[in-house]
Amino acid sequence: MAQEITGVDRGRLDGVRALFEEHFGPLADRRALVAVAPGRSEIAGNHTDHEGGHVIAGALDVSVVAVASPNGTNVVRVIDPAFPPFEVTLDSLDAREEEHVTSAGIVRGMAAAIAATGREPAGFDLASTSNIPAGGGLSSSAAVEALYGRVMELLWDKPGVEAVTPVELAKMGQRTENVYFGKPCGLMDQLSVCLGGLALMSFEDSAEPTSAKLAFDFDAAGYGLVLVDVGCDHAPFTADYAAVPVEMQAVARELGHERLCEVPKADFDAHIPEIREKLGDRALVRAIHYWYENDLVDRRWDALNAHDIDAFLRLTRESGASSGMFLQNVSTGGDFQPAMAALGMAEHILDGRGAIRIHGGGFGGSIQCFVPTDALDGFISQMDAWLGQGSCRHYHIAEEGARAAWL
Repeated sequence: MAQEITGVDRGRLDGVRALFEEHFGPLADRRALVAVAPGRSEIAGNHTDHEGGHVIAGALDVSVVAVASPNGTNVVRVIDPAFPPFEVTLDSLDAREEEHVTSAGIVRGMAAAIAATGREPAGFDLASTSNIPAGGGLSSSAAVEALYGRVMELLWDKPGVEAVTPVELAKMGQRTENVYFGKPCGLMDQLSVCLGGLALMSFEDSAEPTSAKLAFDFDAAGYGLVLVDVGCDHAPFTADYAAVPVEMQAVARELGHERLCEVPKADFDAHIPEIREKLGDRALVRAIHYWYENDLVDRRWDALNAHDIDAFLRLTRESGASSGMFLQNVSTGGDFQPAMAALGMAEHILDGRGAIRIHGGGFGGSIQCFVPTDALDGFISQMDAWLGQGSCRHYHIAEEGARAAWL
């Protein structure tokens, strides 16, 4: 059985095929496809996407890989070693509260989105495996959304229905995560996973975000992109995460707008005393972070295009400071500060070299480090010794986004 998809290791493909056959029977006489969707790293733009700002993100060389085949029923059956097997009956594609924060909710949400394109839902069997660290801030949920979307698009394809673009697929995933999975999020995670590569994204037009891509090799520039799992996923901090866009948008509404990208900075400056009195200091400084960080995104993109790694690192350190002081998504205070502890350990090793910052949503998940290539082995070894084997990993940008092809 020859595969027609690029960027999938033969060993992983053989493994997921064996998983499929173990649970659903031989593939020899079945029409089947393979699909892959990468994880992502937010390179620049901490909590700017939901305010209509700019972000740099990169797809990573970790992914979800799946084999799927029609099963002649109205039921989607899924097996993955990371969670118990489950089934979703396609008789209703409405969101269900009991499926919030479940893989079943993602399947139903993406089925509803793909069906809305004119394709006809039908049951299938799917086996998947992932090497994206779950809960580590690498957008494993966005990757799963994009994967299911590409699987359904190909399985349910019919003449006259146009292909789903990366932007359309990303918006489907975002709506699924918001409505069916029950988690508020911007569009950056899904768009990065769907686009692939390293990309600058602008979300000012929420209906039609724009993007530009750049081929940039951090290792060739002398620094490895390293993400460190802080030992605590996002789940305990969901309310803290959700409060960030709520408070930013409260500032925007106070000034007659929906998102901070619509607010003239001079108008904000003129109403700072009233904002503090009505909304408090944290909402105020989170709004300040938005403008500061959005400008840093553009300046970092210019630095990457100019291959000025020193300027990029300096601006990255400024971004990390803004997230800690103004956005305040590094720690909720008290004795439990996993992200702050990991940042402290990383800075203790690097001692001013490279750059470190909170990664993604913050609080838990992961931190991002740009580590000099001559210090990579020692850095990873020491962080693993402190946080546990496998906590620290050197990543590379993956050029291809979510995709599927017939086997």
